[in-house]
Amino acid sequence: MIEATKILGKALVASPERRQEADADLEIVRLVQAGDVAAFDRLIGKYRERVYGIMYNMTSNREDAADLTQDAFIKSFQSIHRFGEQSSFFTWLYRIAVNSALSHLRKMRLRSFFSLERIDSDAPVSKEIIAALTDKTGVDRDTYVRELQEKLNDAMLKLSTKHRTVVTLFEIDGLSHQEIADVMDCSVGTVRSRLHYAKQLLQSELQPYIRR
Repeated sequence: MIEATKILGKALVASPERRQEADADLEIVRLVQAGDVAAFDRLIGKYRERVYGIMYNMTSNREDAADLTQDAFIKSFQSIHRFGEQSSFFTWLYRIAVNSALSHLRKMRLRSFFSLERIDSDAPVSKEIIAALTDKTGVDRDTYVRELQEKLNDAMLKLSTKHRTVVTLFEIDGLSHQEIADVMDCSVGTVRSRLHYAKQLLQSELQPYIRR
């Protein structure tokens, strides 16, 4: 069985832990704004892997993801004095990172793909995928995984950049609808609409394949 995260899964709600995280980040941001430049390293250490994960799922290229991650932190550091506390630091950072990635994708015409390692065993479609995988062994299983990856890639290519971004932020990084709306500067209704459309398309593309 493949290690799971999310692809077509469940809704997320904001947690007290997320609020505590935001408060802790704000303390560090205020230190940086007051002149403690070294404190920013704590934010980099905390969010580097998460930002890289988003960048990789948006670009499907490790070098581009690394460059965009570095660029996001450079931009956020340079703009730290403009952080006005209207949102949490990580939402503000993600907005910078996502905008950089979207700009990059527009320039390079890249497309993002999901990894099979992101499949969630609790998700409706994912249960069928994992069931199919566990019925296969050796070469058959490896062949199925490669074929399924191609099918996932094809399905993702049919989504617009904005739809892929919403799905990535929700399914891979676990942001709430409101947080995604803040990152992408759109309404919660737009986020829900994009998620609904994306999931319908992915399900329709994958169902015939996993039922064979």
